[in-house]
Amino acid sequence: MLTDFSGKQDVYLEIAERYKEYIRLGIIKNGEKLPSVRSAAGELGVNPNTVARAYSLLEAEGYIRALPKKGAFVIFEESESEEPDKKNVIIALKNMGVSRSTLQKWIEEVYGDDDRN
Repeated sequence: MLTDFSGKQDVYLEIAERYKEYIRLGIIKNGEKLPSVRSAAGELGVNPNTVARAYSLLEAEGYIRALPKKGAFVIFEESESEEPDKKNVIIALKNMGVSRSTLQKWIEEVYGDDDRN
């Protein structure tokens, strides 16, 4: 997830934008639960109110639904015809902190000895 902030806009907006990117790219899928506000705040090193504000914005824009005592869940679905740009998926993974070696390991696990695709 986003751990460094550009300072060009409010931190809660950067957090919301990053989540929207992950949701649109399918990295976080429809129906998945987001981390709790406190958990996300601890991971990002920000005040829980900052994450709560980002989640409120995401809910207002129709990306998530917050259910009391249950958490926040993704409710955003793009049409199947809008396939995410594969390069942007890799960029998002890099921004999440996934290293090149980890990505290569995952590719090997998926493809194995199959060089057809």
